[in-house]
Formats: sequence, C-alpha cells, structure tokens
Amino acid sequence: MRLMEQAETEREVGYNKGVSDKQIRLKISSPNVLNITLVDLPGITKVPVGDQPRDIEARIRKMIMSYIKQEACIILAVSPANSDLATSDALQMAKEADPTGRGTNARNFLLGKVVPLRLGYIGVVNRSQEDINKNRSIAEALAYEEQFFRDNPIYNGLSDRCGIPQLAKKLNLILEQHIRTVLPGLKAELNSHLLTVVKELRTYGEAMESKAEQGVILSKILSKYCEAFSAMVDGKSQEMSTKELSGGARIHYIFQSIFVKSLEEVNPCEDFSDEDIRTAIQNATGPTNALFVPEVPFQVLVRRQIARLLDPSLQCLQLVYDELIKMSRACEAMEIRRFPLLRRRLDEVMGKFLRDSVKPAERMIGNIIEIEMAYINSSHPDFIGGKKAMEDAMRELRSSQDDTNVKKVSTSERGQKSQVVQPKSVLTGVLPNQGTHLQSNNDTPISVGNSSTKTWGIPSIFGSRASSAESSANRSLNETVSGRSLVETVSDRSLDETVSDMERMPSVIQLRELPAILRPSEAQTDNEAVEIIVTKLLLSSYYDIVRKNIQDFVPKAIMHFLVNHTKTDLLNTFIQKLYSIACSDLVLALSKVLFISMKLFYSISLMLMKISHRTSSSAIFDDSRVSLACSSFIGLCMRLWKQPNGSGNRESLFEEMLQEEDDVVMKRKQTREVYHVLQQAVQTLDEVEADVSSRGSSLGAAAAAATSGLPRISGLSSNP
Repeated sequence: MRLMEQAETEREVGYNKGVSDKQIRLKISSPNVLNITLVDLPGITKVPVGDQPRDIEARIRKMIMSYIKQEACIILAVSPANSDLATSDALQMAKEADPTGRGTNARNFLLGKVVPLRLGYIGVVNRSQEDINKNRSIAEALAYEEQFFRDNPIYNGLSDRCGIPQLAKKLNLILEQHIRTVLPGLKAELNSHLLTVVKELRTYGEAMESKAEQGVILSKILSKYCEAFSAMVDGKSQEMSTKELSGGARIHYIFQSIFVKSLEEVNPCEDFSDEDIRTAIQNATGPTNALFVPEVPFQVLVRRQIARLLDPSLQCLQLVYDELIKMSRACEAMEIRRFPLLRRRLDEVMGKFLRDSVKPAERMIGNIIEIEMAYINSSHPDFIGGKKAMEDAMRELRSSQDDTNVKKVSTSERGQKSQVVQPKSVLTGVLPNQGTHLQSNNDTPISVGNSSTKTWGIPSIFGSRASSAESSANRSLNETVSGRSLVETVSDRSLDETVSDMERMPSVIQLRELPAILRPSEAQTDNEAVEIIVTKLLLSSYYDIVRKNIQDFVPKAIMHFLVNHTKTDLLNTFIQKLYSIACSDLVLALSKVLFISMKLFYSISLMLMKISHRTSSSAIFDDSRVSLACSSFIGLCMRLWKQPNGSGNRESLFEEMLQEEDDVVMKRKQTREVYHVLQQAVQTLDEVEADVSSRGSSLGAAAAAATSGLPRISGLSSNP
C-alpha cells in the first residue's frame, strides 16, 4: 500500500518531495480492516525542501481546510505525543474549521486534563523511522504497540484508550453514529434529487424498440401537441402566465383593443373637405341644377370610406396569424425537441396549414367589404335618413347664421324670391338663358338665367310664375334672333337704314378660355351649404352602421376560418402529412445530445433508486442486476443509434444535420464530472450503510450507553 501510494505520488509530482492536491484513491479489501473511508491529508510543512514551492505551507493549509470544513466531515487530528498539544497544528486547524465548538467540548488529554475534547484521545505508537528502514510489517508494529502499553506501568489503567485497535474501534463507532445522524437528511436529499432526475428523464420519452412503438409515440406526440394548442387558445393551459397576457387572451386583445378601437377613431369625413363634397355634388348633377340634394355623391363617398376598412381588417388577420405562430412554438414540449427533424417537419406543416387557412379568411373579409359596398341600405333602421338629415342640417345652418348675421337669417326664413333677370334686346350683345356668366370689360360677373325660388336654400321642385314668364320671353327672343328671321327683317328694310343700324351695333363679346382644372365658384350659397352638411350627416351615419358590421363580422370570420379551423383540423392534417413517414428512422432519429442525456440520466436514476431503497431498509441490492439493467439499456440505445436506414447510416446523417454548440459540449462535460463525483459518493455510502445496517443491534446497545457511541466517562458531556 505504501509503495502504491509512493508510486502514484512520484508519477504525479516527481521524485523530489513534491505535493499535489489530486486525490490518490486506494481501496483495500480485507476481513482485518474496517469498512470506513479515510482521507489522509499531508502534515504541515514549515520549510520547503526539494521541488516544493516557497508557499508550500499555505498551499497545504488551503488543501486541508477544503476538506475539514465540510459539514459532514469528522476531523481526526493526529499530534505527536512528545510535543506540547497547545501548539499542535492539527488541533489549531480543527479549531479554525470548527469555531463553534461542535467538534470539541470538555476533556483533557486521555483523562481530559490538558486540552478538552468531547470525544477524548486515543494514544497510539506510530511507526518510527527505524521501523520504516527495517521494513517492519503492520502485524509486527501492532504486536510491539500492544506490548508497549501492556508492559508500561504508566498506561496500565488506560487500556481502553490506547492502541490502534482501540482507535479503529472508536472511529468505527463514531462514524456509525454520525451516519445514523445524517442519514435522514441525506435520504431526503437523495429522494429530492431522484425525483428531479426522474422528471427530467421522462421529458426525453421512452426508448423505441419497434416500428409499432414509433407510430404510437408519434401519435401521442401529435395528440399532446394539438391538445396543448387548443388549451392555450381556450385559456385552459396548465402553464398559464400570471405576468402577461398569453394564448387566446392576446387574440381577444387584438380584436377589441386594437381593431375595434382603431376603427372607432376614424372620422369618415376627415379625408373630404367642404369643397371636395361641393365638387362631388355638382359633378353628380351633370349639366342641370339639382332640385334636391343628390344621392349619387353620398354613395360615391361612402363607398370610398367602406373600401378603407379593408386594410385594417387584413392587418387584424395578420396579427392573429402571428399570434398563432407564437402559440404553436410555445406548445412544443421537450418530448418533441428530442426529435429535431420531426420538430422541423412539424413546424413546416403547421406553418403551411396556417398560411392555407389565412387565404379563405382573406377572401371572406374581402367579400364582407364588397357586400357592404354593393348595396347602400338607406332603409336601415339606424340610418339617419334624408328627412332627419335635412332637419339637422337646417338647424345647424340656422344656428350658424344666427351667430353671424341675424338679418340674413330672417330674410331667409321669409322665403323671398330671387329676382328674375329679363331678357334684353339682341343688340345689347347679351344672350339670355345660357346658364353661365358673361364677363364685361370690367370683368364683373352678371348672373343670368336659372334663378329660382329658395326655401331655406333648397330649390323648389315646382317652377314659379316668374320662371314661366322668363321661359316664354326666352322663346320669343330666340325666334327673333334666329338666323333666318334676322336676314328676312334686314331684306325688307332699305339699304341705308340697314347700314345705319349696323354702324350703331357694338363690338362682339368674346368668352374666356376654359381653364385646365375647373373648381366651383368661390361664393358658396346657402343651398350648397345645406347640401354639404346633409351629405356629411348621411356619410357619418351610414359609416357608423358599416363600421359596426365590420367590427362584428371580421373577428367572426377570423375565428371561423383560421382559429377554430386550426383547432379542429390540425390533428388530421398532422396525421396525413406526418404519420405516413412516422415509422421512418429518419423522422424519429434521436439527436446525439439527447441520446447521451438519456443514457446519463437513466444510469443516475437507477443508482439513486438503489440508494433510496437502502436508506429505507437494510436490504442490499444485487449490484450485478443493476449493472445488467444499465448495460441492457445502453446496448438498446446503441442498437437504435447504429441501425441503418434507406437514407444511409443515421450517424453520418446527423453529423450533417446537427452540429453541437459549444455550450452543449461544455454542459455535457460538466454533467459527466458531476456524474463521476456522484458515483463515487454513492459507492462510499453503499459500503458504509451496508456495514451500519449489519451492525444495527450492536450500535443500538452502544447508543444506549452514550449518544456518541462511546462509554460514558465521568465529567465528559455526551452531547454532540
């Protein structure tokens, strides 16, 4: 054993007194040794020798403290018997590691009269340098120690406190009692760890041994995915967030807080000025003057506003589509992520399914807009109607005129008739009844013809007497100034008279050229003001009706053609698109990272179950059966991994498809290190716990004598 330790030390640090913190693990199997684990730490070196660094003392102290500061550690401080214990480095470091005094209490050296220790002292005879040089065996050293304490009269009364056998016995009792103390907490910790590992192991799913199992697993995956998606849309998800809106609540927010409110904020008349409406009204009348407010401008303008509702409706559809994409990704459980190619195919099918579902929803929304534009229902019960609009317009105009010109309002209320312009002689150069304005030399407009009686600015449907007389006069004048009548009249007169009359005629009046763009005259009449107000009222009233219809029908169309259709038909689509290749090894190929993780966590789960069983009873597992189970599982995973398929070797395929990230490699390395440490701890605990279980009765008797597992000594507290 000493030679093996020396060889390992020289292999690690060389042959010249070097020191390393790397552990040297030696396992001794013999009926003559205790079932115990000892950590032999080096002694404090004050002066460096050989290849030792200058700070050798600090390094050794740091290494020792890293072990003895552990809560579950039992410190065995070894001090020379021929030195002053008050200056013992071992006791000083033990005191530093255990400042609360849990490891020491009241006892002198051997009898508890020098430095008090709760568990007392054991005197032993160490191997001297002469024993080492003569290569004396352990049996010879033990025989010499027994003879020394038996023959020396000083130690006659301390036989139970002297010798390596007594030290081993005492250490064993202390360790057993310590195990009994920490065993409940350790068991609870192992059970908690076991549950965590088993839960994570379940997320990786079961191993697949046949094609039928592959189909069943895929069916379960797709069903769980569709159920999770529907639950998230309906607000029944088990992973519901309390920090923000999620799932179907976000769709409701899109409908009510974004779509509806955006449409309510739109003013249907904001894009049309009074001049635009005035121009539209005049364009709708054609070459004649309207007797009433024309309906065509209202229909043209309201259809334009209805058409504007198409874009926000399609935007609402796009927002809901984006939310469904997010929900589909949030529903991907760990069981799906273990199959990277299946996950990618599932995303592709889901995306195509949603895109295909958007198309009928778009068509339906377009049809809703076109339906509203196709027929303007002026008989709708909520529509203001022409009569009510006229009354409101007259009231608004009257109120406006009262604020600006009271006299003008009173004149308008009396319904005075407009003056009728009488036709003049042909010789004046003015042609009556042209429905236009002629400009004189000073460019002053002269209003002629088409004047009619007004009632609150609205032309009367019936013509007046003045207008009848005007029409008769115009007919007579037209006959007089016709080309033939004028020639015949001139021919009957003498030539001199004709020439004299012609000299007295004025020059011909020329009309101005039409501009490229014609606008209504700047002067807006009361009649036009009323028409504009009425058109605005009709436009706003009917737009509100259509807006409410759109706010109601568009969410319904989206829910029917997109959301509900996805909930009901998604599983059938997955079966059609994916189940046909469900049993393909290419689809259900496990990734390398998940394969190694399953292998690791399955082994850890078996070991933790083994430990948990041992801590709850004295039964001992058959290690060969556990090893056989682990080997069988690992062999099965290797067969699944190496099994070839029609596309070639799966391993080479995944080398192309999956490139591990650096953090994955690092996590796997750290997990392996933790696994090795846990495995070593489990092995140590198995050995110690088995021995404690086998000696439970003797330990109970010893514990009855003292809680520390030692015989009671007068003046020594037995409290830990």
